[in-house]
Amino acid sequence: MPANFPLFVFLAVGALSFFAFLAVATWAGTRLKEREAFYESETLKKFADMQGGGANPVLELLREKEKIARTKQTEGIKLGGLVTLASGIGLMIFIAAAAHSRPAFLVGLIPLLVGLALLAYALFMAPKD
Repeated sequence: MPANFPLFVFLAVGALSFFAFLAVATWAGTRLKEREAFYESETLKKFADMQGGGANPVLELLREKEKIARTKQTEGIKLGGLVTLASGIGLMIFIAAAAHSRPAFLVGLIPLLVGLALLAYALFMAPKD
């Protein structure tokens, strides 16, 4: 038996446990979202079936949820742009320090420009509420 066999077994069991946990956590999260969507749709159906002006609050609620979803998406794009921009700057600094004589640090312009594009979209071109 090789000397590294216990380490291999430990890492193999750890990896299997980790991915099994991820599978169960994903499954449980998906079931929860599905159940929430079902209950929400049933509630909206009951409100829409009410006599009189029952449909107006339902439509207002749906519009508000869409507005919140758009705002979350725009904020996520802004955050993604900032993170990508910062990683581009960090990559440029790291490569400039590692490769003194060559201009290899320009590789950091790729994530930097992607981050700028995400920020430009989120700030100027994304649909406004």
